[in-house]
Amino acid sequence: MDALLAARSGAVRPDGARDWALSQGNVEVTPLRDQGRVMALELRVPLLEHPDLIREVLKEAAALAREAKLRLFDPQLGQVLAASDTERVVAQYARTEQYARTAPRMEITPGLAEAMDAAARYAPKGPGMSLPMKLILFGVGGFAILYFVMTSLVRQLNGE
Repeated sequence: MDALLAARSGAVRPDGARDWALSQGNVEVTPLRDQGRVMALELRVPLLEHPDLIREVLKEAAALAREAKLRLFDPQLGQVLAASDTERVVAQYARTEQYARTAPRMEITPGLAEAMDAAARYAPKGPGMSLPMKLILFGVGGFAILYFVMTSLVRQLNGE
């Protein structure tokens, strides 16, 4: 597949991705790896109002897949694509693009801003307990728990 893509216009980036230049725009081709082995190539199409780019990408990708004897799979539709699926993919693309254009922008996860503000306002009082004091309290607490457990077991053995 790399040889077929290399024959097309575009450039390989240092991160291993490839910018594929088509007449309607550029598409990012990124290898998907599983345990270090390339399992698939992901085609990242920018969201544009005009569906001509996605149509061209589908046509060119289908030709590449046929030439390489591979399958073209759409994860949003969850199926291998055929030539008859072009308009379904374009419709899904148009819905995604319209949502991205009209949905209110969410800069930060809800509730996260308040939590970050509270964390920024938190100021510990004093240096806290020293390590030797923590160890002493841990030891005393451990012995207290051990004492109560052993006392309970001895009572059960004595029938109390």
